[in-house]
Amino acid sequence: MPDIVLTRIDNRLVHGQVATQWCGSIGANLILVANDSVASNKLRQGLMDMAAPSYAQCRYWTLEKTISTISKASPSQHIFIVCENPEDVLKLVEGGVPIKKVNIGNMHMAEGKRQVATTVAVNDEDVAAFRKLQELGVELEIRKVPQEHAEDINKLFK
Repeated sequence: MPDIVLTRIDNRLVHGQVATQWCGSIGANLILVANDSVASNKLRQGLMDMAAPSYAQCRYWTLEKTISTISKASPSQHIFIVCENPEDVLKLVEGGVPIKKVNIGNMHMAEGKRQVATTVAVNDEDVAAFRKLQELGVELEIRKVPQEHAEDINKLFK
């Protein structure tokens, strides 16, 4: 069983906040970006590598590779999974990735979305994915940085 210390939804994926604050507070030594687009984009990977802390390795895998490979993780790997949206997290969970908790960080406002929390905007597809994750027993929290209190998760469903 892989040691997944946290899964975070952040449409920016790996950036300073993820690297400097979250990695250290959760004890991660491996950042796994599960994103089909980034898995083949060396430029974006290079930019994210620059933001990652020196003590953490970064991997950039497609959703399918994450599903098929994460079970082979070493017990010494403390994995921080970062996804772009809740639909991707749901695919991972439905594919058998043992995700127990999801931190919802940044989901920027865009056409068709509504702002529901400080840094979270959702559309109907996002809400449906969050509901399904809850039905599957995944704990959800809205929190930008580790030092802040979590926001009310029910904001997602209003």
